[in-house]
Amino acid sequence: MANEKIIRTVITAGQQPTEAQIREIELAALNPVIPDEDAPELTMEQYAEMAEIAKARKAKNVKPVVALRINPSTLEKAKATGKGYTGFLSRLLDNAIKDPQLVAKSL
Repeated sequence: MANEKIIRTVITAGQQPTEAQIREIELAALNPVIPDEDAPELTMEQYAEMAEIAKARKAKNVKPVVALRINPSTLEKAKATGKGYTGFLSRLLDNAIKDPQLVAKSL
């Protein structure tokens, strides 16, 4: 381990790895995974427990689909913010509903 050299390379979105990087990855994939005290081998019970935790988290984060009538100009402004505008609208509504003055003004 002391003789190993760690090489870190950042590959940005859309950038393809070089032939040398691909070869390095292929060689690394040939090395066996050896569990140790820092990263012990997991039991089937641990895998099952992690799967249950992941399933519960996913179920908790499910957002219901709601249809709203929205002013066309408001929708255009939201779409102008770019990709992910529905998430933007969701966060905007979350923030607005927490503001009692804005809620009272909007009723």
